[in-house]
Amino acid sequence: MLSSAAMFATWFGSETVFGASSEFLRGGLYGVIEDPFGAALCLLLFGLFFARKLYTMNLLTLGDYFKIRFGKRTELVASVFLAPPYVGYIAAQLVAMGLILNVITGLPVWQGVVGSAVVVTLYTYVGGMWAISLTDFIQSIIIITGLVVLAVILGNKAGGVQAVLAATPPEHFRFLPRPDAREIVAYIAAWSVLGLGSLPSQDVFQRAMSSSSVRTAVWSCYISAGLYLTIAMLPLFISLCTQHLYPEQLAGDTQLALPRMVLTHTPRVVQILFFGSLLSAIMSTTSSAILAPAAIFSENMVKPVLGHRFSDKQFLLLTRLSIVLFSTVATVMACMRSNIYELVGESSILSLVSLFVPLTLGLYWRRASGGGALLSMVTGMVTWIIFEVYETSWPSLVPATLVSLIAMVAGSLLWPQQYEYDQDRTQPVE
Repeated sequence: MLSSAAMFATWFGSETVFGASSEFLRGGLYGVIEDPFGAALCLLLFGLFFARKLYTMNLLTLGDYFKIRFGKRTELVASVFLAPPYVGYIAAQLVAMGLILNVITGLPVWQGVVGSAVVVTLYTYVGGMWAISLTDFIQSIIIITGLVVLAVILGNKAGGVQAVLAATPPEHFRFLPRPDAREIVAYIAAWSVLGLGSLPSQDVFQRAMSSSSVRTAVWSCYISAGLYLTIAMLPLFISLCTQHLYPEQLAGDTQLALPRMVLTHTPRVVQILFFGSLLSAIMSTTSSAILAPAAIFSENMVKPVLGHRFSDKQFLLLTRLSIVLFSTVATVMACMRSNIYELVGESSILSLVSLFVPLTLGLYWRRASGGGALLSMVTGMVTWIIFEVYETSWPSLVPATLVSLIAMVAGSLLWPQQYEYDQDRTQPVE
């Protein structure tokens, strides 16, 4: 149960409550395919195809997988692509906490961002993964309780669930794309952003690998996927209630619609439950997101180069300093940008176009090689950058992912692995 709660809390953050509810008000269900639906898909796929294989390899970080499967050079390059995307993700969570403190106290957003960063960095620095897992369990209970209470109160005020749904245009619940090639491709891309792009992520990996057994790791993914998709519907329903009861709250930044409504139209007890649950969710997500790149940076980027010069105690200090580094960079970004949904999406896209194909084919294709993995990572990222610079009507991640796949296959055939890879034992055989 602790593992499932930790996995659930990893995902349930600002993009779900602020970002998704805001996008849902603008575009309906079709506008939130990326999250929560894509995020739940990622957890399900990780449990089905990745958790068991990766758990048996006894890895510390996802970068270790690339070292064992493809070699140290690939480990270093993969780590360069693994760590930076977290900066945007951490920034999104800090923006959310800054917005909450702004609504509650009137504190300028940037000051709320800085203060939140200090608090989360401190307990992540001191407690590491154990502190995160323990607080996740408690925070998950607070999250669910707060959202359920608020949904029930607002639903009753609005005349019940049926009344809220009846007052919403049917188009708002459209879930499938129209029979148009571009729209279908964009629809698949929306599912892929988090659904595939977050599979090669250290935070999901470290939560699953922290489980006590393979079975626990796999089932925690399944349970958290179902829990996430269920609980994530609550902010969407609450946003509909807000639109139905208090449409004036939707003026300006719709990301603030829910907190403004709660502060203005609910009793103090509900406010405490809502903001407590929201801050709990975001703090949990932020702490795991800070720890993930810090572990990769110290273990897979610094240690292979300077490992012989440091003791284990010194490497622990290095990891803690890395936590401060990534938190500081993300804080600066959070002070410069404010769209939570975009920040989260961009971070997952970077992982998708560079790491998804090498990770997947490395696990399921015996002939996958380090040369193919390197070519796949670099060409996928370069293709995405080109399509972003020269804007087209097609989602940039689609051609970038296809190029990454083609490069992986071609590179593996041109530069075969120098050792045989035993997929049953998930270890290289010299």
